Amino acid sequence: MVRLRQRQAETAEAGEPMTGGAAGLRRRPEDPQRATFLELFFDLVFVLALFRVSQGLLEHLTWSGAFQTLVLLLALWWVWVHTAGAADILDPRRAPIQLLVIATMFGTLLLAAAAPEAFQERGLFFAGAYVAIHVGRSVFIVAVVRHDEVRPFYLRLLFWFGVSAVPWIAGAAAHDTARAVLWTLALAVEYTAIALRYPTPWLGRARAAEFAISGEHLGERYRQFFIIALGELILATGLAFGNGGFETDRSAAVVVAFATIVLLWRIYIHRAGELYDMALAAAPDPLRVGIPAAYSHLAMIAGIVAIAVADELVIVHPFGHTQPAWIAVILGGPALFLAGRALFEYAVFRRVSWDRPIGVLVLAAISPVMILVPPLGVATAAVVVLTGVAVADAMRARRHPRELPSRPG
Repeated sequence: MVRLRQRQAETAEAGEPMTGGAAGLRRRPEDPQRATFLELFFDLVFVLALFRVSQGLLEHLTWSGAFQTLVLLLALWWVWVHTAGAADILDPRRAPIQLLVIATMFGTLLLAAAAPEAFQERGLFFAGAYVAIHVGRSVFIVAVVRHDEVRPFYLRLLFWFGVSAVPWIAGAAAHDTARAVLWTLALAVEYTAIALRYPTPWLGRARAAEFAISGEHLGERYRQFFIIALGELILATGLAFGNGGFETDRSAAVVVAFATIVLLWRIYIHRAGELYDMALAAAPDPLRVGIPAAYSHLAMIAGIVAIAVADELVIVHPFGHTQPAWIAVILGGPALFLAGRALFEYAVFRRVSWDRPIGVLVLAAISPVMILVPPLGVATAAVVVLTGVAVADAMRARRHPRELPSRPG
């Protein structure tokens, strides 16, 4: 929240009174900008959400199943992003905001429970919970925060989530392809609106100051969610291994899966993951950094969901017959992660390290011949590629030990 908090500090120094509702609920410039225990508590529900989504993909490992999984993941990610944004603007230590976060957590629990059957009989339940979370959050904030710069922003959100609610509910009443089309339309409205700065009748587009972003807080929140996603990956791996025998081939598959988890962590945190806070603070328009970061993390999380499916397949069938769909998740998951990580790196440094696109190209190039290799061999090949990326990162760190974020234009 760089600009907004600077303005708050100037107001306080000038002795100008802040309105009661805003002063009591908004984060103040002097407040700690670290994530609160409430936000960490909120993140726990996403371990279940990501696990349920990955299990749904495992049960429907087809192109249509992959597309449906993407739709569900886009919806869940948007819930987390807007909740993190609300906790960035408003003070989670205040009782009304705590109530808001906990209510959102419960709504997300319902979304997670309904996710695997959202395109079957639980469509209305999923869509209703999703709409209630976003519309309810906006109504609540507009009601409790009056005469403040925050209020126009949430009036815009209320308008756009009201617009997207129509295809969400209509899609829930439809079936099969029609539901997928309508829900995709709803998400397209939501994801495009922020890129256009939420143009709203009588309010116009949001000003840069309304996108109140704290680099320290939001950077920490992204890192925490990434760890939560890795936690879901550990959960899926452990359950797959624990539900069967501890044979040598299955044990080898677990070693490969664990190596993958460690490499994902190492590649993510290297430089860009550590310096995102500074990149946001240095940006004249934080949205120029914030939007690519949100989309890049979505790609990385989608890659981790695919890897969770791949790990279970490899652990259960380490030397089975490799199917094309299995190759798609075993190699496609790391490729998607590297692509998202490259976009994240560009958001922070305005350049992309050569090893990330090369890693994606290598994974794509070896995929046709992997049909001849057992699943464990395919997973090992993915680990080799990720290891190459991690080693290249370490070598670059020696050459450029004090690299700083670039200031976006």
